[in-house]
Amino acid sequence: MPPATGGGLAESELRPRRGRCGPQAARAAGRDVAAEAVARSPKRPAWGSRRFEAVGWWALLALVTLLSFATRFHRLDEPPHICWDETHFGKMGSYYINRTFFFDVHPPLGKMLIGLAGYLSGYDGTFLFQKPGDKYEHHSYMGMRGFCAFLGSWLVPFAYLTVLDLSKSLSAALLTAALLTFDTGCLTLSQYILLDPILMFFIMAAMLSMVKYNSCADRPFSAPWWFWLSLTGVSLAGALGVKFVGLFIILQVGLNTIADLWYLFGDLSLSLVTVGKHLTARVLCLIVLPLALYTATFAVHFMVLSKSGPGDGFFSSAFQARLSGNNLHNASIPEHLAYGSVITVKNLRMAIGYLHSHRHLYPEGIGARQQQVTTYLHKDYNNLWIIKKHNTNSDPLDPSFPVEFVRHGDIIRLEHKECPLKKIWRWEQKETSRNLHSHYHEAPMTRKHYQVTGYGINGTGDSNDFWRIEVVNRKFGNRIKVLRSRIRFIHLVTGCVLGSSGKVLPKWGWEQLEVTCTPYLKETLNSIWNVEDHINPKLPNISLDVLQPSFPEILLESHMVMIRGNSGLKPKDNEFTSKPWHWPINYQGLRFSGVNDTDFRVYLLGNPVVWWLNLLSIALYLLSGSIIAVAMQRGARLPAEVAGLSQVLLRGGGQVLLGWTLHYFPFFLMGRVLYFHHYFPAMLFSSMLTGILWDTLLRLCAWGLASWPLARGIHVAGILSLLLGTAYSFYLFHPLAYGMVGPLAQDPQSPMAGLRWLDSWDF
Repeated sequence: MPPATGGGLAESELRPRRGRCGPQAARAAGRDVAAEAVARSPKRPAWGSRRFEAVGWWALLALVTLLSFATRFHRLDEPPHICWDETHFGKMGSYYINRTFFFDVHPPLGKMLIGLAGYLSGYDGTFLFQKPGDKYEHHSYMGMRGFCAFLGSWLVPFAYLTVLDLSKSLSAALLTAALLTFDTGCLTLSQYILLDPILMFFIMAAMLSMVKYNSCADRPFSAPWWFWLSLTGVSLAGALGVKFVGLFIILQVGLNTIADLWYLFGDLSLSLVTVGKHLTARVLCLIVLPLALYTATFAVHFMVLSKSGPGDGFFSSAFQARLSGNNLHNASIPEHLAYGSVITVKNLRMAIGYLHSHRHLYPEGIGARQQQVTTYLHKDYNNLWIIKKHNTNSDPLDPSFPVEFVRHGDIIRLEHKECPLKKIWRWEQKETSRNLHSHYHEAPMTRKHYQVTGYGINGTGDSNDFWRIEVVNRKFGNRIKVLRSRIRFIHLVTGCVLGSSGKVLPKWGWEQLEVTCTPYLKETLNSIWNVEDHINPKLPNISLDVLQPSFPEILLESHMVMIRGNSGLKPKDNEFTSKPWHWPINYQGLRFSGVNDTDFRVYLLGNPVVWWLNLLSIALYLLSGSIIAVAMQRGARLPAEVAGLSQVLLRGGGQVLLGWTLHYFPFFLMGRVLYFHHYFPAMLFSSMLTGILWDTLLRLCAWGLASWPLARGIHVAGILSLLLGTAYSFYLFHPLAYGMVGPLAQDPQSPMAGLRWLDSWDF
């Protein structure tokens, strides 16, 4: 039955868990507590009263849900142009509609759902999503925004139900719902085409499902128990399928499950067979089911994105062969490498790309001022090289010369092929037709590595152009196979190994990746390459269909690429990044749209009243929770009401505090670029903690002042003050989320005049 409206938190509302004392002791304790509660209660509620309370409970839930949807869908169409990361995720939705392969550092579920929402709402995938500020015009974007707002709207009722189950208090649940409904940051994130509302939806769904199946612990293997346990697994798959930070909620559910199984194992009234059944149920629902759904997400992803696109270069040559439109798809090329062949050389480390050169020289002060050699992720004419003998300039493609295969251990030259468009473009600077070259000059970015350049004229250079080609784990004399042979290039003069550091060059290097020659001969993927494209009219071709990878190989490779891409994310020029310590104090927001008084400005910033109250609540919880835990550990005899409230604070509050900790502190260990929006999953948990804490503290105050005539009103007055204060602060700061036009905050005529409480707020 739903809890009574405004119900207290006495021990009678706390169901004892089965533990070391066995179910008999738990039931006895429950009877004693229930008897005490009945003794204090002058009259049991009538059936009509219970029905009225149930109606009131559902009415409050409906009100909370309606208010959440109303705030998220209000002015959803404004502004009618791209805001912030809509340029990325809207574009990715278009790729799904067009079935064009792309690369992203996050798993595919969120983008697939955005693409599906756009497709079902009439969007045809033709909008380019080039940059923030571009107007949508006649293109249908409301379906994608509406889908994200729909999922973002469910965060409030999910948090409401979670806190209600943990605290058995409607006032705590209402306070939590108000904090999230009236937070400008959560509202802003929910109104745009972003992954964040989708991720937070699955995180909160997993949290609610976990709490619900915990509440069914006295009815194991019942239909509700199976339903909530399975729904937890589905939600975990969803969270991980949107972003890898879904691992944090998986860790929380995992810790809860381990603790639950440990207590069941200590219940001597349960047979080992029963404990085994519990373990099997959790393995099936919380491990097997999420993994199956997560894998199925990638299967759909690869099935839908079947056409060649901008993400090809991030993946291996064999992977690219499965994409229609790629030059390797259904292609036939010579199997073994021969002198005179025109080739592309691809680094085996994910997201490094092709060996590349172009007409630009290294700038003054960066080693020798010779032609740049880099790696480039995309297919390009400047990736083409001709493989030649080191000691002759004769043309190997001359029909009078027999075919001579390149073998493991041969000394070769790689001559950069002249771009066929060179004569059309009439470049003034002589370039290409130069040899891959290295010398003792230091590499531009990696100290103690040697610089790699293009040197010579029309293939004529010097002995620093000579490289020994080696096939990894092969014997000297073996032929080199296209795509399959893993090869290294050893510089003959210096003894260094050709590789890529993976570092992004400055603008003079067109932000491509640095190529170096490392004197450290340790075998790493950075220094291992394979031949991809292969053109030689004197050789017979073989079909590349036999080289296409299996689904497990594709799945593994895609994760390697995503992990590397995540770790390599760096801030762009003039981009607002932040540090994790900034986030809980709401130190700095993030501009979604507009920069001056004529623009429609949207600024991602948390409601300061909500965020600072959450920060205060964390500190108060750590203090009060520590005092209560120490008192209980020392055997202090607490009155029944205080003991019940203390258990709620420690158990319910501890559960959400764990969620906040797991979703916040790992960011301090991350080397990638971080943004303010990364904190919002943790903010959901801190808001739930605030609701539980203040409701409990106000009840304790009311109990402590029971002799005062107005003591019973302290709790009601306190909760009402917090609700009204939160709503009023939303009234003040709502232009941040819904948009501002006109004078900036420092102007007295601005709607935000006087509200720029911190200098770091840039609205």
